[in-house]
Amino acid sequence: MTPIRSATAAALASAVLATTLTGCQFGADEQDTSPIVIAADLELSGAAAPIGKAYQRALELKVEQLNASGALNGRKVDLRVKDNRSDASESLRNIGDFSSDSEVSAIIMGGCNECAVGAVRTINEKRIPTIALAASSAVSTPVAERRYVFKLSPNAADSAAALASEMRRKGVRKAGVLHSDDAYGREGLTALRAEFAKAGVKLLREEAVRTTDTEVGQQVKDLLAKKPDSLVVWTPAEQATLAATAAQQAKFEGELFFDAAAAGDLFLGAASRATERATLVFTQTMVIDDVIATTPAKAARRQWFQDYTARFGGYNGSSSFAADAVQLIADAELRSGGEPGEVDRDGIRDVLETTQLDGLSGPIRMTPDNHSGLMPQALTTLVARNGRWRLAG
Repeated sequence: MTPIRSATAAALASAVLATTLTGCQFGADEQDTSPIVIAADLELSGAAAPIGKAYQRALELKVEQLNASGALNGRKVDLRVKDNRSDASESLRNIGDFSSDSEVSAIIMGGCNECAVGAVRTINEKRIPTIALAASSAVSTPVAERRYVFKLSPNAADSAAALASEMRRKGVRKAGVLHSDDAYGREGLTALRAEFAKAGVKLLREEAVRTTDTEVGQQVKDLLAKKPDSLVVWTPAEQATLAATAAQQAKFEGELFFDAAAAGDLFLGAASRATERATLVFTQTMVIDDVIATTPAKAARRQWFQDYTARFGGYNGSSSFAADAVQLIADAELRSGGEPGEVDRDGIRDVLETTQLDGLSGPIRMTPDNHSGLMPQALTTLVARNGRWRLAG
């Protein structure tokens, strides 16, 4: 028996009913059995392939769960995936192809900030609802210019506030910052400066790394030359690991802090010694096996964690964002009020814009003024202990 089939019907129902949308009555005289077609533009090759493949696994597992649950009123989700090769031009071509297909209800885009921002004009012109898993606020703001674009990932301002709060709690006074040289990294640096000022943390130096860099040792060395008592790493997971290793080799004995973008696999593998005691701001689902499931939403997150781990032999922190994106679109399709067999993209967009969901990632709220739905309360503090991330405290 496969892991997904071993999940009880009650658990599957719980995973669906943890949302505030699924489970409503969509009374219609004629039952619609047409597929709900969701397209996905992902980084399956190139520099960002590790996270793109994690998203693909999550999308496929979530679609399988939804289709097995019977919660879609006789309908099934049909997932169509294209590789953008970690290239914004290729991503734009994929978006054009998907949006021209009248069967496609909505698009999920991966973690590439440049891809999502670069596709905004096409998405709006084609009027196709799109949920991006990229982190930059430019993906979803200004809302007036991104009516069909939504974002589902931690926000820089929220991550910076949580990091600075933890640094203040630990008595950190001096920090160096390593950040990615892209829109999200620069946004994070600005947010950190503001939060450091409130927390009484002095920023001694900052260094930038390209998202394609495979060596960050010199930047780390330059940061540590200023004698900080903490190092904040605001980069993708692979570079965060490199930074931690470089800091260890330089015999840095201060505190390591990682932004949510640095979250990758649950188990730290070869980097376990370098990251021991490091702090990460991320969602609770990453360590839900440390949490007592006292609510249906927590039970659903635990079930998701167990199903993903059983299927793939480990857990990737960002997988829950992809799964929630599928749930949001499926729910919006059911509530959009379109005629049976027809795709009502404007109706789907309108439903997405008023979404309230206690999702696998945490509380999600979209409004006409805010298309970035992950609430600050979704973030918590994790710590690396014995080769894996654990709930702090």
